[in-house]
Amino acid sequence: MGWLMSREQRGPNEKLGAVLALAGISNAGLARRVNDLGAQRGLTLRYDKTSVARWVSKGMVPQGVAPHLIAAAIGSKLGRPVPLHEIGLADADPAPEVGLTFPRGVGAAVRSATELYRLDVSGRRGGGSVWQSLAGSFSVSAYATPASRWLINPADNTAGREPAEGEPGGDVPAQRVGHSDVSKLREAAEDARRWDSKYGGGDWRSSMVPECLRVDAAPLLLGAYSDDVGRSLFGATAELTRLAGWMAFDTGQQEAAQRYYIQALRLARAAADVPLGGYVLVSMSLQATYRGFADEGVDLAQAAVERNRGLATARTMSFFRLVEARAHAKAQDAQAAGAALRAAESWLERSREGDADPSWLGFYTHDRFAADAAECYRDLKAPRQVRRFTEQALSRPTEEYVRSHGLRLVVSAVAELESGNLDAACAQGTRAVEVAGRISSARTTEYVRDLLHRLEPYGDEPRVVELRERARPLLVAPA
Repeated sequence: MGWLMSREQRGPNEKLGAVLALAGISNAGLARRVNDLGAQRGLTLRYDKTSVARWVSKGMVPQGVAPHLIAAAIGSKLGRPVPLHEIGLADADPAPEVGLTFPRGVGAAVRSATELYRLDVSGRRGGGSVWQSLAGSFSVSAYATPASRWLINPADNTAGREPAEGEPGGDVPAQRVGHSDVSKLREAAEDARRWDSKYGGGDWRSSMVPECLRVDAAPLLLGAYSDDVGRSLFGATAELTRLAGWMAFDTGQQEAAQRYYIQALRLARAAADVPLGGYVLVSMSLQATYRGFADEGVDLAQAAVERNRGLATARTMSFFRLVEARAHAKAQDAQAAGAALRAAESWLERSREGDADPSWLGFYTHDRFAADAAECYRDLKAPRQVRRFTEQALSRPTEEYVRSHGLRLVVSAVAELESGNLDAACAQGTRAVEVAGRISSARTTEYVRDLLHRLEPYGDEPRVVELRERARPLLVAPA
């Protein structure tokens, strides 16, 4: 297979050797990490220490997705992105920049989004080769320009479109788009939200969102529409695009998620929907925080908060402040996290049943607030607070939010463990594993993996051994 082959390069790859030494990774260790990353993307790789020795001493360049997996493996150890040129592998096929631009004009924004939709589906149908080749290309700095341009101008002046000759859609009679067309996209987004919450981002029905973007949304974006219809169309497509990003994030495809988020933010600006733009920004914030860039996560969440003052509903502002609290907690800033949590709770208390909350905020309840507050206090190592909020979060489990319930169980297990209650920790962990086995979510699996890591000091305890055996099928399954 192509990814198992190498091509010759002149002389030793001293750059790769130096970075491996800096990261403290052995040849065997790098081979193992690359093989594991490949397995997460459905690939069977068989690199060993001899393979790595050839890359370093003979300058051989592995083909296919391997250079990007090597960069991702080293970057994970160093805690920062590692570009291919830093490890002497820039001669490998470059990752496309599709989806990373935030065009100033609406017409260019349409082209940028539709190009991304085509790239994703072609990659899936070709065995996922496009996203596999982008493995490890996530860079939090890619959010800087989109966030700043959105802050400067979160709404475009016009959204109408009449395709001109020579541009996409201009060489044939353009489809005239109406509100009924947009309604179908919104229905698709609502269905996708329900399936994602219940079955995880990797469920086969969730994977239909990129297909919907390519088959349904792209032709509409390239059609003809009035300013009023255009605003609605851009808003619905932004929702779907953010959902595609969220599902990619949940299944561990961080590079795909980043591109979707950037395009979703650009489409929200074309829709002149500032709260929706804020929602995309806090989605970016959650990803950045999850990837270990908490300071950038704070910046993204605060951008959403500041631009939406006086515009968003109380419940919306509450969620934005809650995401900000998550980032502060991950950054170990207890004072700022506490202030953001209090603000989130205050905004939530001010919300009323008749408020014009956006449909995409339907998931956010007092239970969700409690669940995220528990995660904040977990990061701040305050188990008593974690237990208090987790009990509230688990008080009314529903079939509608299965993944969220599983995550809460893991957080509860960690709190019990840190409080010295091994029996309760294993009991909650067992329930979490059962839930995780019913959904397709790499994020949930990572939570379970973290719990098992915390339980390693008690590895000989029968309860821990049993939990580890129950989790084994989950952890060895492809992500």
